[in-house]
Formats: sequence, C-alpha cells, structure tokens
Amino acid sequence: MFCAVLISAVSMAQTAKIQVIHNSADAAASEVDVYLDGGLAIDNFAFRTATPFITVPAGVQISVAIAPSTSTSVNDAIATFNYTLTSGEKYVIVANGIVSTSGYSPAIPFDLHVYVGGRESANVSTNTDLLVCHGSTDAPAVSVWETGVGAGQLFNNFVYSDFEGYLELPTDNYVIEVRDNAGTTTVASYDAPLSTLGLQGASAVVLASGFLNPANNSNGAGFGLWVALPAGGNLIPLPSSTAKIQVIHNSADAAASTVDVYLNGGLAIDNFAFRTATPFINVPAGVQISVAIAPSTSTSVNDAIATFNYTLTSGEKYVIVANGIVSTSGYTPAIPFDLHVFAGGRESATTGTNTDLLVCHGSTDAPAVSVWETGVGAGQLFNNFVYSDFEGYLELPTNDYVVEVRDNAGTTTVAAYSAPLSTLSLQGASAVVVASGFLNPANNSNGAGFGLWVALPTGGNLIPLPLATTGLNENNTIAQLNLFPNPAKDNVNVSIDLKEKSDVVISIFNTTGSLVARTTYNDLMTGNNLLAISTADLSSGLYKVMIQSNESVKTTSLVIEN
Repeated sequence: MFCAVLISAVSMAQTAKIQVIHNSADAAASEVDVYLDGGLAIDNFAFRTATPFITVPAGVQISVAIAPSTSTSVNDAIATFNYTLTSGEKYVIVANGIVSTSGYSPAIPFDLHVYVGGRESANVSTNTDLLVCHGSTDAPAVSVWETGVGAGQLFNNFVYSDFEGYLELPTDNYVIEVRDNAGTTTVASYDAPLSTLGLQGASAVVLASGFLNPANNSNGAGFGLWVALPAGGNLIPLPSSTAKIQVIHNSADAAASTVDVYLNGGLAIDNFAFRTATPFINVPAGVQISVAIAPSTSTSVNDAIATFNYTLTSGEKYVIVANGIVSTSGYTPAIPFDLHVFAGGRESATTGTNTDLLVCHGSTDAPAVSVWETGVGAGQLFNNFVYSDFEGYLELPTNDYVVEVRDNAGTTTVAAYSAPLSTLSLQGASAVVVASGFLNPANNSNGAGFGLWVALPTGGNLIPLPLATTGLNENNTIAQLNLFPNPAKDNVNVSIDLKEKSDVVISIFNTTGSLVARTTYNDLMTGNNLLAISTADLSSGLYKVMIQSNESVKTTSLVIEN
C-alpha cells in the first residue's frame, strides 16, 4: 500500500520519477517500510514487489530510509540513503543485499543500487526494452546468452550490483541462459516469452534474484530471474526452460525387469516395469540433467547402476528408450544397457488424418533388418535397421496394416504383425513402436520373446502388435505340415514335406504375437523331414507356429499343457 507524500506545487516545480524494486532476499527484510524525507512512502514493502514509477522532488537532496515493517517512524530506520536527482530524469532503484549479521554467506551489506535512465515503455514500438540487474549475493560473475532464436551472447562479466541495458529486443519469445563467465557451463535456463506476454512496445526490469545456494543462506529463496513492469506490483518469475521426455522401458534383461529412475538425484519413477512407458513429462532444459537407473529396491540415487547426463533443448520433446543388458552373464550378445534418445518426439500426428509412428530397434540379438508393409501394398518402409536405431516418424494414413520384419536383403520374413491403426482409432495420434525381446530366448536366459510393442504418448503398459500372416507368400514349397502330439508337453514333433531342398525356420509365437522360440534348420532335403522341438520352457496355453521355407510360409496352432 502506498501512502501519498504530499508536496506543494512550488516544491514540485522540479521533479524526477523513481521505481523502487525490493530484491533483498534476507528473511529479516522480507517486508520493509520506506520513508521519503521522513514521511512514510511505502508501507509493508514486500520482497519481490515493485512500486510504479512515482514522482519525487528533483534538484534538492532527498532522503530515502529503510525500516522494519513494524516501524512507527523514520527513527526506526536500519539504513538511510541521500540523493539529489536530476529534473525530468527517471531512475530505477533496486534494494539488494543482506541486513542480518549472520546466516548468510557471503553477507554482502544491504544497499540501494540506482540506474539512471529508466524507461516506462520501449523506444521502438515493435521492441521490448529490458534492463537487467544482478542482485543475487552469492552468484559469481556470469555471462548471459540467448539460445531460443540464436542471438548468442548478450553480455558477460556481469557481477553483483551491475546493471546491463536497456537491451532493445524485437518482441519475440526467447530462451535466456545464465552461464559461467567463460560461457562454457550453463547455470540456469529460462524462457522469456515476450511476445506471448504481449510486451510489444513495453519496457521491464529483469532481476537476478535469490540464492544459488539457499543452504548457505538460511534456506532463503532460490535463484531465479524475475521481472518488474513499470506499473509495479508483484514481480513476475521467468519460467525455467523445460523440455518434455517420454521414457520407455525396453530392457529385456530379467535383472532390470523393474527399476527405479532418478532425475537430478530425486526419485522420478518408482518400480518402472519392463514394457511400460511414462507419459510425456516436463524436465529442465538448457542445463545438464542427470538420469540415473537403480534397482527397484533402491533407497537413494547412490544405488544407481547407470547414470546418464543430458542437456536438453527448451521446448523440444524427446523419446528415451531403455535398451540393453545389465547382467554380466546369461545373455548373448550382452550389449550393455543404455538409454537411446530421439529428439523430436510427438504427442500427436502432424496431420489429423494420419497416425505418426516412430520405430526403435531395441532387440539385442536381432540383426540388421528391413521393414515392409504388405497389407495395403506400401512395400519397403526402410532397411539396414540396426540395434539402437530410430526410424521415423512414419506419417501413415490411418489404416489397418501388416508389417513384416525381414532380413536386410528383404528376402526372408522373420515375423509379420498386424498394425490395426484404424481399428484402434489412432487417427490423429502418434505412437512409438519398439522391437522388443529376444529372437533366441534360449541364448538369453529364456527371456521375453521377440515382438513389436507400442507405446502411446499417455504412457502405461506397452501394447503388443498381434502376429499376422496376411501378405506372406503361402506357396506350395511346403507340401504338408503336421504337429504331434498336439496338445504337447515337453516336446512337439514337426513333420514337414518339402517339394525342394530348403532352409527352414520354425518360429513359435504366443497369443500376444511375441516370439517365444525360434529354430533354424539348414539344407533340409526334398521329401519328409521329421523335427523334434523342445517345448519344456513354454507355459500352458495356445501358440501359433510359423514354418518358413525359402519365401513360403505356413502357420498352424499348437496347444501346450504342462
């Protein structure tokens, strides 16, 4: 609340304007009274608030006194400052520093820092003019950079109590990074949405406020950039720059079946299960963040088994897929656990009639493959798709497709899956398809079988794409196929009558379309071939068996009863 300071018309013949900004983060000065020439001018003036520009006498000495909010007169003042202002000039006065005698390090004394040449509007109507003040007592000399539109370094060697400005910026949305003085390490990153806030033609004061290390400063307010407008009132915080990430757990190692995820030392995802995903979540951008993976029994980030550091771009979306092997034995090949990152994630399709699919190869024992669409005849989608690769986004008209995973030459189909985008009502949606699990579970601790699984932007359990045979070449290379016994228990016999010499691949899929077993037989002879396959590791249930010979395929059902 402002208390009018009555000045006679004669004494007001020479006047100036001042704006006072309270930026002292000392708790003892959280609210103060301000006296002008002995009279109460501002009652209960709170930290991170500002006066409007107010008219004061010029050409004569004036006294500005700061007192506790409980003061009864100027005699209670804890600090007094005398000024002689120039007629017609505008001043920005920022209260910074420490009042207390202990509890703050460094305890830089309270002071009023004065800038001559304040502005109530921009000099050019299409700009926003920003005056910047360094008012953080424990922040060192810094440089300030703009990275959103690529303006680069704005200024450096910016030390406590300095003013820099006015920066006459075209009204736009910016990203401001506070870096060390060398410009190599980012301390903090902030969005400065001047256009979004409608600040065209306006001026403002941006203050570095609070403590970089609150623990050394009586747990006071944390560091940030805050904005005072010429109209005064509560300062406006510039939001910390953020990006969005979706994390998908696709590590099929049993030792990582459930993990804890820590972000910058704090628990972000508890008991994160294999073949589940987070939704897109906001994380800090422009500064280095640490993502740590720990066992599900962890009690702190100190239990982490792997830590990864990233600096994300403000406003960007990332898909992060956890792939690979944690264990030191039992898996072949034992490709180390890693987080694979795709920049440019999507939460919806770019066109309302499409479904946009990002595809990630996350199967450690699958070779380079090609991927084909045979349901609507789209043909080859991509090839030379190797472990850890991303492919996409594929911007597909929303339809029901059949996706074949083939060898890299495109001649042998590993597996075919239905991708019923239309049936699932995914028009206008996006999704991530991951190649998941093991082609050869027997070589990988009998882990999860190979399949294609889908993560939606909303997260949750991944969705398996069901096995399909539509579009495969079911010719007469295989003259006859029989399974016995069926139902089977520990073994099943496969009788195959071939019309020509051929390599044969026998694959077994569960009802979700995941590959649970695969065996390859080379150079089987023309005529009848009797093959015995162990099914002892399969649980009771219904399975689909796919027999591939050259470019032909036959499928049949198998029941396991254990």
